[in-house]
Amino acid sequence: MKLKLAIQKSGRLHDDSIKLLKECGIDISNGVNKLKAEASNFPLEVFFLRDDDIPQYVEDAVADIGFVGENVVYEKKKQVAVVEKLGFGKCRLSIAVKRGEEYESAAFLAGKRIATSYPVLVAQFLQEKKIAAEIHEISGSVEIAPGIGLADAICDLVSSGSTLFMNGLTETEIILQSQAVLIKSESISPEQQVLLDKLLFRIQAVKKAKNNKYILLNAPNNKLEEIISLLPGMKSPTVLPLAEEGWSSVHSVLNENEFWDIIEQLKAAGAQGILVVPIEKMII
Repeated sequence: MKLKLAIQKSGRLHDDSIKLLKECGIDISNGVNKLKAEASNFPLEVFFLRDDDIPQYVEDAVADIGFVGENVVYEKKKQVAVVEKLGFGKCRLSIAVKRGEEYESAAFLAGKRIATSYPVLVAQFLQEKKIAAEIHEISGSVEIAPGIGLADAICDLVSSGSTLFMNGLTETEIILQSQAVLIKSESISPEQQVLLDKLLFRIQAVKKAKNNKYILLNAPNNKLEEIISLLPGMKSPTVLPLAEEGWSSVHSVLNENEFWDIIEQLKAAGAQGILVVPIEKMII
């Protein structure tokens, strides 16, 4: 029994998908232009497909699971289940107009022509806003549409916004925040679900490790209680006596989002010799 996984054969999500599998301890050997590969140390078979085709393959159970952008999942509207957000491939689907246009709200789009590769999501957005506009579906180079007179506005994926800037456009409205997700077929078997649970366990351990840092510091014993109160950790910090009398070594884990604020508080409380170490895997 093997789990069949579909990932992007090339493009922005391919490298991060392969990297995630390696971080999960799964070795994939994919040669140039190979459409299929097997893991050497996990019951997993990988298909390399066009991003837009992955939801269809998973719905049809040709692949049991897939790594794909949320934007594609919601645009294609296939019968698949989103199981886990993977934390990479983050971007946003946004409306953009010509620089200098007076865009105050989505009402600006009424009666306008919108060029996009995501007609379903744009139509849904317009319907929610009760706006009548004309959607022009195009498959690529969406950002040039206003400049050549094809459209008054566009809706496209945005990461840094540099492509919009180079084409004289301004981002005005975010329709969807997107990232890579793991999807699964609704007809997955109980045996395949067991394998998926094992894979999810590894993925979640890798994600937790990326979001946390291991911290070691020296604390004067008369400040120990205050310093420990600043360290949430997984349960409670580890405290070990140092050779120098009156000092202890404190070990804990900090979340990336609150890291710098807590480090500053630790310094102010008297912590010294603070050492921060990345975590490779984190099992709770």
